[in-house]
Amino acid sequence: MSTFTEQLRTWGLEAGFADVGVARIELDKDARHLADWLRDGFHGSMAYMARSADQRAAPRQLRPGTVTVISARMDCQPPAADAQAVLNDGTRGYIARYALGRDYHRLMRRRLKQLAERMRRELGPFGYRVLADSAPALEKALARNAHLGWIGKNTLVLNRKAGSLFLLGEIYCDLPVEAESAAPVRNHCGTCRACIDICPTQAIVAPYRLDARRCISYLTIENRGPIPVEFRRAIGNRIFGCDDCQLVCPWNRYAKLSSEKDFAARHGLDRPSLVELFGWSEADYLAKTEGMALRRTGYIGWLRNAAVALGNAPTSPEVIAALRVRANHENEIVREHVAWALQQHR
Repeated sequence: MSTFTEQLRTWGLEAGFADVGVARIELDKDARHLADWLRDGFHGSMAYMARSADQRAAPRQLRPGTVTVISARMDCQPPAADAQAVLNDGTRGYIARYALGRDYHRLMRRRLKQLAERMRRELGPFGYRVLADSAPALEKALARNAHLGWIGKNTLVLNRKAGSLFLLGEIYCDLPVEAESAAPVRNHCGTCRACIDICPTQAIVAPYRLDARRCISYLTIENRGPIPVEFRRAIGNRIFGCDDCQLVCPWNRYAKLSSEKDFAARHGLDRPSLVELFGWSEADYLAKTEGMALRRTGYIGWLRNAAVALGNAPTSPEVIAALRVRANHENEIVREHVAWALQQHR
């Protein structure tokens, strides 16, 4: 490890990151992997993935003049109700743990800018741009190149000391510094296939290959249309994202709880009542998700997802009554999912 890398990690820790590294920006192999993924249609309706493919694979196209990418990770697991207990309780809604608190994008960008400005004070002026899932970048490949972990069979970055429950961000800059060794971090997935076997919709179609069209995170967040009927039972009570492949990963026994107040669960959303969530008006939804990643799905998507979860919930007068209230909703997608849910309780 170079003296600069040691100093950079010290600055990164002071800025609130769990680890920081300097990534090699040669991504030819990853670009081919992305091209194959797009060719197979695994991106579903995320057309922006194809439009930005060249920028993702070439940091210099995204920010002209880039010669170095600093990759950083931040632990994001909040103190919250036991995830598996919530998944096992059909009367509750499950929200991916990263989304229980404030939207992480602003926090990550603010901390990355803080780190970049610290580097400027110590090293002199240079140009930079900070990213946190906010521009087309191969974040996981860059994190791997920065020795922050390896890319696991579930396609997430895994770290021996922290599992995968962390967020990634980057500083694209024109500061010439030595990158980490070209020798990759060792892949410690071994023969384990727990993530593949646990996936409710079998979205991990092969080790290191994820078909987003089958992934519950895609279906409940990125997808704007109806959820395919074939996946609705498998979605269970997951109303925003899915953590199953992480919950079962042996390396996440080492995942750290975050002390960041922004990541703390809000409004009791770590174990919310499905009936209550489905009863939210649009004003309720906007008020209670302000500043949160939950805004990503939109109110109609929220009702759609909650309707599916209620269709999978134990039959009760409260569940039936909640669904019937929205049986004639003005939105066709909501009506169709409510009709499906009611059929499950006949």
